[in-house]
Amino acid sequence: MSRVGKNPVAIPAGVDVKIDGNTVVAKGKLGELSFNFGTAVKAELGDGQVVITPLDSTKFAASMWGTARARIQNLVTGVSEGFQKNLEIVGVGYRSAVKGKDLQLQLGFSHDVLYPIPAGIEVTCTTPTAITIKGSDKQVVGQMAAEVRGFRPPEPYKGKGIRYAGEHILRKEGKKK
Repeated sequence: MSRVGKNPVAIPAGVDVKIDGNTVVAKGKLGELSFNFGTAVKAELGDGQVVITPLDSTKFAASMWGTARARIQNLVTGVSEGFQKNLEIVGVGYRSAVKGKDLQLQLGFSHDVLYPIPAGIEVTCTTPTAITIKGSDKQVVGQMAAEVRGFRPPEPYKGKGIRYAGEHILRKEGKKK
């Protein structure tokens, strides 16, 4: 029995959810998102919440029960509140800026790294060493943050690189004479 799947997804005010076959569509102030949950589970809409139930007792249906519920919760949260990832840049000369539809990163390479910002994502650089990524789709926000972090992941000796805000980097001791 899924501990996540048995909880219904509450629909906040201002969000419109429609279920059409195996597809859930959520509309809110931040846009419209949809998710196809497959044939192992079914979703029912009733009195301000979405209830997910498995169609049989196979292991696949049990795993899709919790997955479908979590994905539908992410749709509802995304169109009502949105998601945000904060990145910090640590290192001498390391900077970031938004140039048009690209994120420009200076990370100690011989060239600047230009990362095209995906549609539906808002990127701001409050300081040259802080990047904020906002959007309604949790997967796209997280993927962009991971790809930007991947250009210069934090190294364990001096801690230089791009890290998530609040991320703890395990530090190593340097060479001894």
